[in-house]
Amino acid sequence: MTRTDAMDPGWMELDTVPPLAQQEFDQIRQLAYRTFGLDLKSGKEELVSARLRRLVRSGGFHSFQEYYRHVLGDSTGEALAGMIDALATNHTSFLREPDHFQFLRQHVLPSLATRSSVEIWSAACSTGEEVWTLAFLLNEALPSRTIRIAATDISNKALKFAERALYPDHRCQGLPAEWLSRYFSPENGPPHAYRVCPRIRTQASFRRINLVKPYVGHRLFPVIFCRNVMIYFDRETQEQVVGQLAACLEPGGYLFVGHAESLTRISHALEYVRPAVYRKSETREAKWPRSS
Repeated sequence: MTRTDAMDPGWMELDTVPPLAQQEFDQIRQLAYRTFGLDLKSGKEELVSARLRRLVRSGGFHSFQEYYRHVLGDSTGEALAGMIDALATNHTSFLREPDHFQFLRQHVLPSLATRSSVEIWSAACSTGEEVWTLAFLLNEALPSRTIRIAATDISNKALKFAERALYPDHRCQGLPAEWLSRYFSPENGPPHAYRVCPRIRTQASFRRINLVKPYVGHRLFPVIFCRNVMIYFDRETQEQVVGQLAACLEPGGYLFVGHAESLTRISHALEYVRPAVYRKSETREAKWPRSS
């Protein structure tokens, strides 16, 4: 339950939804795996119950089973998107895993300095902190260049937050002071929140993408960030996702994954550079995995 629910003395009376049964958990975990690759292992029953209970209650359903049938029968896909939003983890921060950005600045961006425009893909952008960190870095390292950030995520809720680009002051505390003054505008009186400035916001485009499905109209990028999402996939799904990401890299392009993720146990066509950084060969073409 949420903290607000716990403080509501009438909550126990209002909530007549029975506890999540094992069969219901199995159905939901199979649906989550089929649709967006989330591997909800045994032991996640309480998490699933907590995250979906509010949707069950607000939708007027009398059980998780009734809610599950509604998601399956909704031809618009909105119910499934709502379930994904509830189950997806959207934890991130500005300058998260900072050595990635240091490596990008020192070893990758100099090779892109001769280009008139540079576009980087943030493939699991969550609430946008990674997107804007990349934008700030590229604007500093490659002045007078056209900068573009392709930002995608499976969560519509996270994408809306990212596109709004308004962050409470406590989420901006780790940013360099010069970035805060140069790239943000304070809002809500004494700065209780900061919004990314319009010039930078125009450099990012947001789109919903399910990384476990084939990408439509993909193009090649010199750099792709896809961090802290593959830890939620099983090995087979990881291979599929990495294969598709590699196919979207230019020859010689770099893939950044989370430090908690390693590609050593899966098959892929990328070269290891350093922990959590991989590179596509200058000559070797990564192939798309076959659809099952």
